[in-house]
Amino acid sequence: QVQLVESGGGSVQSGGSLRLSCAASGYTGYRTSMGWFRQAPGKEREGVAAIESDGSTNYADSVGGRFTISQDNAKNTLYLQMNSLKPEDTAMYYCAADRVKWLLLPNYKYWGQGTQVTVSS
Repeated sequence: QVQLVESGGGSVQSGGSLRLSCAASGYTGYRTSMGWFRQAPGKEREGVAAIESDGSTNYADSVGGRFTISQDNAKNTLYLQMNSLKPEDTAMYYCAADRVKWLLLPNYKYWGQGTQVTVSS
């Protein structure tokens, strides 16, 4: 059973930084695509960043240059470094995994429970 557990969310002021982590378990034996998504109240879930098994990355235009996705395969952990945070980055952030390369589409099979990020002005 695949499990994804996010951590690292919190409250920061505009311009601050946070690093989210996603600990993955239950799918050893193959590498998948992984992504970070976010959902603000009343809005649809949107893709933030994605990383493939070969290390290639994709970012939403709204976070390009500010967010960095990375993974530590030895630790089975996915990260999202978020710098220069803005109030509009406030949302619940989720990590996701799948064998299919969904990139920034919210069609991943496995999801974590989410971690809240709140950015105040």
